[in-house]
Amino acid sequence: MVFTLRVPKQPEGDLPPVSGELPDSALATISQRKFGLYLHVPFCVKRCGYCDFNTYTATELGGFSAEQWPELILLELELANRTLPGLPKIDTIFIGGGTPSLISPDIYQSLLNELKNNFAKDIEITLEANPDSVSRESLYGYFAAGINRISFGMQSAAANVLKVLDRTHNLTSVEQAVHGASDVGFRNISLDLIYGTPGESDADWLNSLKFATDLPINHLSAYSLIVESGTKLAAQVKRGNIAQPDDDIAASRYLTADQYLQQRGFGWYEISNWSKPDGDCRHNQIYWQSDNWWGLGPGAHSHIGGVRWWNEKYPTTWAAALQENLSPAAGREELNQQQQQFESVMLQLRQRSGLSVSKLPRPDLVAQLTSTGWLELAALAGGRVVLSQSGRLMADRVAAELLK
Repeated sequence: MVFTLRVPKQPEGDLPPVSGELPDSALATISQRKFGLYLHVPFCVKRCGYCDFNTYTATELGGFSAEQWPELILLELELANRTLPGLPKIDTIFIGGGTPSLISPDIYQSLLNELKNNFAKDIEITLEANPDSVSRESLYGYFAAGINRISFGMQSAAANVLKVLDRTHNLTSVEQAVHGASDVGFRNISLDLIYGTPGESDADWLNSLKFATDLPINHLSAYSLIVESGTKLAAQVKRGNIAQPDDDIAASRYLTADQYLQQRGFGWYEISNWSKPDGDCRHNQIYWQSDNWWGLGPGAHSHIGGVRWWNEKYPTTWAAALQENLSPAAGREELNQQQQQFESVMLQLRQRSGLSVSKLPRPDLVAQLTSTGWLELAALAGGRVVLSQSGRLMADRVAAELLK
């Protein structure tokens, strides 16, 4: 298959044109950095009220079907193979969505078989899953296909919170899904929680944390609810049917989570992520370390050596480009050295490992923050900038102060 790369219609924001070629400086990083693949599955049975991800129900797909998805992913893989050129060793694969667990295990088996010659020896392969869209049989199939990490969207243990979030599962399905995954062989199991939902009480949040950590998981992500423009939740808030989430309550929930999770053997390694020893998500660390990844699927984002691009969002538009031997990219930007340094500081600051003081553009600015309580003084004495617990609540402000 030969791809003719095009310059698409410019999206909003005056983005630079798309190019099918990467500069030598970007390609040179392939052998120096970790490399991951992200596969985006755009299908959902129902759109949750708070969700603004690039997902579609059957009636919104305009004729695009799940049966088309794997063959188009293979076409985009071929494009990646030609552009790099040749896929490097793949350290991680993350299958996200949407609801990736709506795709059958044999489809993933076929896709992973196409890639296995490029697998790093200890590759991490993650599947996102909705608790009520898996069975013991499908979980066994995913594990047998080579997927070795699974992440379930639990969000809350409180029925009233799940109702506000428009989630379809219940606690029984979460419990069955997690135990089922553990029973078929998964040792890396993660749960996602959301805190700060209007109507959630302190007791609801503690119960969610307890329920989650009583299950056989080794990773937990917890995110503050954000009301995204254009969502059903945003409309409900605007009408006054649901209260706007409270920032102070969200901060309190975060501190509660951090303290509780530490007591249960989970340590923070990124502001919104906690794990037991050796339970970190290595794919997400590729993002946070500004390594390289290629995003496959509608709306997927990619990054190679400071060059970033993103695909057409609507599945039929993405599919049409690939079927016409065109790049499905919608826009692209090339970061200069200053921009790359800025992003690197922002992302590393979010991690438990922090960053070296010497990597800051103005190391002298650190001294101005030593009295705030936002930095770990022991780490600073060792030449590293690491956020304290209170500092994690102020991460954006700390970054702004350090990057003046």
